[in-house]
Amino acid sequence: MKSLRSVGGCVVVVLLLVGFVHKGYVTAKAFTGTYGINYGRIANNIPSPNEVVRLLKAAKLKNVRIYDADHSVLDAFRGSGLDLVIGLPNEFVKDMSSNADHALTWVRANVQAYVPDTHIVGIAVGNEVLGGSDLDLQSALYGAVKNIYNATRKLELDRVVQITTAHSQAVFANSYPPSACIFKEDVAQNMKKLLELFTQMGSPFCLNAYPFLAYMGSPDQIDINYALFNPTDGVYDEKTKLHYDNMLDAQIDAAYAALEDAGFGKMEVIVTETGWASDGDPNEGAATPENARTYNYNLRKRLAKRKGTPRRPKSMLKAYIFALFNENSKPGPTSERNFGLYKPDGTISYDIGFPGLKSSSSVSSRLSFKGHGAQTWHWSSLLVLIACASSSFLFL
Repeated sequence: MKSLRSVGGCVVVVLLLVGFVHKGYVTAKAFTGTYGINYGRIANNIPSPNEVVRLLKAAKLKNVRIYDADHSVLDAFRGSGLDLVIGLPNEFVKDMSSNADHALTWVRANVQAYVPDTHIVGIAVGNEVLGGSDLDLQSALYGAVKNIYNATRKLELDRVVQITTAHSQAVFANSYPPSACIFKEDVAQNMKKLLELFTQMGSPFCLNAYPFLAYMGSPDQIDINYALFNPTDGVYDEKTKLHYDNMLDAQIDAAYAALEDAGFGKMEVIVTETGWASDGDPNEGAATPENARTYNYNLRKRLAKRKGTPRRPKSMLKAYIFALFNENSKPGPTSERNFGLYKPDGTISYDIGFPGLKSSSSVSSRLSFKGHGAQTWHWSSLLVLIACASSSFLFL
């Protein structure tokens, strides 16, 4: 939302909620603003959900994604004013696809029981299913999405909660140059059915985009400055005559090109994961605190500009950062456990302008990002405030 400025020293400020009241609920899009965070919890040493809410509010991070529907988290977010996207884990997808009653029960227990006090604005059905190795899971995704959506309609939550699923770049046959990107042949059929359903629901295409992984895969061919948003000559796409000064924009526009090729050129692309590891194994030399700070600091500046990509300049880029914490129980290479903006004790991993948990009440950011800030409200009521002031309200 744009700032509301005073006129003649006095202004009537109306809290404009995103959406409208529908049978007792406030409707909302899953992502308002430009900057969000993934709150992963594959760890045994991170702060409690209540402490996490305090940290998120101190950092003015309003858009939050989790990967399940843990009730301790849903309880902690109650009354916080934070927008929460919950996840239906991959292990539940096949069951939800084959049993509509189970989908209804899941939505009733994990969404209806909590809204509107816990502001659940989205359900992510599975994560990176298409393009994976489980073909049965790929085939089940469409049915799971449809049954979860039908459950929200039956419970009159469809105007409150947006249904999505996130894709890795493994769904693409190629992504360079961006204009040449298409969906892989072996995922195209399932993808088309899903995109048709998402078009009916008004849902975006959600992409997990990692310049870090692309650079690690081809360090001899990719300029690391291009991956880190640093000054560079960039890449020129001959077909579209578009210039890219950073890799993330190119990855997003590659997704747009694939969507256009498949016949879904009007669908919005939202980045549901992106980040850079601050530590890694010996063969992960780019995973350093300095590179992670550079990527995330520059990304935050990029999102604060509230602009689109070269291919979609009028569609404001939105991205959820991965991740809130370093997660010590994640499997895989060392980098997987070191994507956090915060360490498990709540202190910052590196400074990009956010306060740490222990000092959140007294520390103000040394970095200023024009256009960033937060405003929280109690979603169970609509408020009209009359104020005489010359101030502005800034929203992430």
